[in-house]
Amino acid sequence: MAIKRGLGRGLDALIPTNTHVGQGVSQIAITSIQLNPRQPRTTVDTEELAELAESIRKHGILQPIVIARTENTGEYRLIAGQRRLQAAAIVEMHTIPAIIRDTTTESEMLELALIENIQRSNLNPLETARAYSSLVEDFGMSHEEISKQVGKSRTTISNSIRLLRLTESVQIALSNKQISEGHARAILGISNPEDQEHLLGKILSENLNVRQTEAIVQGTSYSTETPNLVSERSIEEIDLENRLRNSVGTKIKLHRNRNGSGRLVIYFYSDEELENLTNQLIDT
Repeated sequence: MAIKRGLGRGLDALIPTNTHVGQGVSQIAITSIQLNPRQPRTTVDTEELAELAESIRKHGILQPIVIARTENTGEYRLIAGQRRLQAAAIVEMHTIPAIIRDTTTESEMLELALIENIQRSNLNPLETARAYSSLVEDFGMSHEEISKQVGKSRTTISNSIRLLRLTESVQIALSNKQISEGHARAILGISNPEDQEHLLGKILSENLNVRQTEAIVQGTSYSTETPNLVSERSIEEIDLENRLRNSVGTKIKLHRNRNGSGRLVIYFYSDEELENLTNQLIDT
């Protein structure tokens, strides 16, 4: 058998293919693997998938997927690695390296799929919220239990699930990135569905930022002129602020000066949230 070249000792050195089921990585026929019906990710970026397929075509799969046995002999259920499985099918691979779990409950499948996606490629806010909600509603897990499993604060879990209280139109706007998660959290300050819809229309028609949206919800005045500090913010700075907000699960404002200095403001709304934030930052 020819020795594979191009990646040092070759793919066999990185992914052993002669291990036994349950003891390492095995090559499994793609046609024998069923998709996970509880996969949190509902949308896959076609461009990212095409790039992954091209990478697999050139270099193979360096990270095995995770599967579980089904009741039918010779068939498996996907736990983690949906994009890798889809990309492998695109390049017409017949088998794929996989780690096989002998026994896995539905709760564990959802949990592992959620963790996989959070760690590898972020779900959109509503996909994450629905996955957390499913763990609560379908499997009886508390927010604290979910927190420990996925490595997020309990406040982050609770705030994420609250997004499902938004009206359908607001949720669609959030999924389509017409509004940010910061906008969505501000809208949550309004309980009446009609008022949520009205505020959404105002945000879109007047291109309101999160601060202006919060001012409306709080019943205070807001300026229609965006301050220079906000207008000069780069896309990278706005993205960083959003990622920090998603990470800690509360409102965060990043203020930067022209000389590179600035301040990072973390908001909290109760003693419990302050305690959770303190523990999260200290543990980190």
